[in-house]
Amino acid sequence: MSSSLAGRVIVVTGSGRGLGREHALLLAREGASVVVNDLDEDGHGPAHDVVKEIHAFGGQAVADSHSVTTWDSAAQIVDTAISAFGRLDGLVCNAGFLRDRMLVNMTDAEWDDIIKVHQYGTFYVLRHAAAHWRGRHKAGEEVNASVVTTTAISGLHSNVGQVNYGAAKAAIALMTVSASRELERYGVRVNAISPLARTRLTVGSLGSGDHGNSDPDDSLSPAHASPLVAWLLSPECASNSQVYGVFGRQIHRYTGWTSAESATAEEDWTPDSVAAALRGWPDHYDPGFIPGLPEPTPAS
Repeated sequence: MSSSLAGRVIVVTGSGRGLGREHALLLAREGASVVVNDLDEDGHGPAHDVVKEIHAFGGQAVADSHSVTTWDSAAQIVDTAISAFGRLDGLVCNAGFLRDRMLVNMTDAEWDDIIKVHQYGTFYVLRHAAAHWRGRHKAGEEVNASVVTTTAISGLHSNVGQVNYGAAKAAIALMTVSASRELERYGVRVNAISPLARTRLTVGSLGSGDHGNSDPDDSLSPAHASPLVAWLLSPECASNSQVYGVFGRQIHRYTGWTSAESATAEEDWTPDSVAAALRGWPDHYDPGFIPGLPEPTPAS
């Protein structure tokens, strides 16, 4: 890469496997000290395995097993970075899983579980990290920090069977843009990625290949997303308020909802005048999926 993350301290949530693992490994190889967060038990599990991998090539990392789903435990994730390395410079909100179900069959638990981990989990950790950076800024320190959140195609384009996941991921995209506008004054940039990759979560919808594959020739390898994450976390990067789709060797920049057709009435609207004004407009929503990207289907 053209820039180094040497000296940066970065938390990656959900980094014991899949995308998060690839992020943590690359960030450590680029010189960052990484907090590898995942739900381990008794000092054993995927987060500790990733830390061992990082230590094996001479990198700096510690494991953290706190959940992103509660206010207090999310605060402890930030505290782990400060306790272990003395500061926090970057945050990757990656933790998540799927509970796919058609709307008419979805349970309240399947809705709540997804919203809790993705939407609340992003907010909680971001909120505590933001307080840390604001405090440093108010103390007179020049802060240069960066956050990368994780949205998804389901939140940007929609996907059948993922009302819960799509709602959470759409919220994260807007949370990203709103947070970037608030935190820029403190020296914090906030961007989002929408990765499309084969992991243990998407193996049912994106094929049954090796979901731990880091082969660069595999267009669905999660390793393809990590260089973008590393760049967004770099102190040399100026990107802010952006949402990037990343798939294989493709990167796309998204923009928000925009007005398409419009109509103006000379008098107050009536149902009949609305019908007349909207006549000829599209009757169905076009999700505008990007040509060339494999559209995922729900795993169940």
